Amino acid sequence: MPVRPAPVFAPMTLRALLLAVLAMGAVVLGSNVLVQYPINDWLTWGAFSYPIAFLVSNLINRRFGPGPARRVAWAGFALAVVLSFWVATPRIAVASCSAFIVAQLLDITVFDRLRRGSWWRAPMVATTCSATVDTAIFWSIAFAGSTLPWMSWALGDLAVKLAIGVCLLAPFRALLWKMAPVHGAR
Repeated sequence: MPVRPAPVFAPMTLRALLLAVLAMGAVVLGSNVLVQYPINDWLTWGAFSYPIAFLVSNLINRRFGPGPARRVAWAGFALAVVLSFWVATPRIAVASCSAFIVAQLLDITVFDRLRRGSWWRAPMVATTCSATVDTAIFWSIAFAGSTLPWMSWALGDLAVKLAIGVCLLAPFRALLWKMAPVHGAR
């Protein structure tokens, strides 16, 4: 079995880093506000915005590699901490920040290990694993012990995250030509 050469990643510019961190911050901020508004007993509005964080992470990982993707996750985490305590209840802020950093670091690791397979495998498996972990951490910290229907919200949230993860494969694929590692290595 031939050994593929290790991918060569583009250097991350300050502009790309700032855009990625701002995108992460916007996703977390929006999600932390939207999670406070239930649609029904199965879903809150936050389920629709949060999966974009995995798309951002996967695109950064594909183009710039796992090291810069981790830097974006940590910088996004710092921004999320500040913004979350400003716009959400303290319990939601702690839940969000805890779930965010664990899920992002898991997403980056899984994606990196699977990057040499089919174009869809790394983002799909990474998003599935990290969305599941994110959901378990967030909902159990944010709402456990409350009288709200948080277990059904968690299940609905996970179902939407996974469905959106599948839908985000299309923009991921469309952006691959621009986000692929240097020299066409994938």
